[in-house]
Amino acid sequence: MNISRVTSSSQEDQWIHLPFLIYKDDANWIPHLRQDIKAVFNPSKNKYFREGEAIRWILTDTTGTAIGRTAAFIHPKFSSGQKYKVGGLGFFECTDNDTAARKLLDTACEWLKEKGMDTVDGPINFGERDTFWGLLTENFTDMSSYRMNYNPPYYQKFFEAAGFRIYFEQICFKRDLNIPAQEVFVRKTNMLMSEPGYSISSARGKSIEKISEDFLTIYNNAWGGFAGFKKMQRRQAHSIVKSIKPVMDPDIMVFVYHHEKPIAFYINLPELNEIFRHLNGNLNWWGKMLFLYYKLFAKRNTMVGIIFGVDCDYHGKGVEGAMIKWAEENIVTLKRYNNTILTWIGDFNPKMLHIAENLGAYPYRKLATYRKHFDSSVPFERCPLVS
Repeated sequence: MNISRVTSSSQEDQWIHLPFLIYKDDANWIPHLRQDIKAVFNPSKNKYFREGEAIRWILTDTTGTAIGRTAAFIHPKFSSGQKYKVGGLGFFECTDNDTAARKLLDTACEWLKEKGMDTVDGPINFGERDTFWGLLTENFTDMSSYRMNYNPPYYQKFFEAAGFRIYFEQICFKRDLNIPAQEVFVRKTNMLMSEPGYSISSARGKSIEKISEDFLTIYNNAWGGFAGFKKMQRRQAHSIVKSIKPVMDPDIMVFVYHHEKPIAFYINLPELNEIFRHLNGNLNWWGKMLFLYYKLFAKRNTMVGIIFGVDCDYHGKGVEGAMIKWAEENIVTLKRYNNTILTWIGDFNPKMLHIAENLGAYPYRKLATYRKHFDSSVPFERCPLVS
């Protein structure tokens, strides 16, 4: 076996193509878009390169055939609020070969040690937690969501044999939209809406600028400055909304207002993998044509709740339930979607887990973020709970 750093375009093509060999007989696998993967490792497109560094390796057998790949990265954000200097590894793929897997993981760990790291988390993304994060450990049969990790069950033994332990579990929830809202939500909705000044609407008819401003206001009043979240800047909010514009369905983006002040949102997007499963992982010119075709004509079944938040001043007033009831009356009746999936919630956040369960959602898939201390004498601790 030979492991080498990815430095040429031919090696990058080999690195990107490897999953197509590993999953060629797996009907449940939907390839990530190669354009999305390339963007992660492109300094001109990934802001994490401003303060961080990333490296990739490809592992080949004696015939030169690729049998494994991985990546490692460092960035100050990974160590923020931690006791240790934490690096990351991700985009791990390997045939069912213990020796090959160990070589890939050890190579990444050695590089991180050389960079002064004490600890490694993986598999994670060289970017935000909402994409390419975690190792799938439960439910290998349902379709994965867009830019969510999928892997064979045997990857878990690779990480644990190399000394990795679960740092936190990532729980994905699903809700059947055709199940009526619980009576408690109906009661709370009626109470809330009987008070003057409250209104709920979709994003239909709203400009990108209006959506961005409302999103920014709610985000910062729900999380900005709390529990380690930094206040979002206007430019960032506009960038987020602009990035999802090509795929958004304004009818499933829910906003709540009180005397015209935006106080809550329930932002959903169509499940893009219901379309991208037809593209073979490539959004080139032909892929874009297929995307437009399936976007217009393919039957879609699932929407994904990417973010759900309520202004802290309005907690306990029934706003969450009111959004669910509104969705029942205004989204379900569109007959476009039958299910909603909630972006993963960490087991370190019992409050959000409780909210998801109260909304009638059920856990249907689990991933895990693993951690390894390079000094084996350091006591292992699970991720602390969010208070």
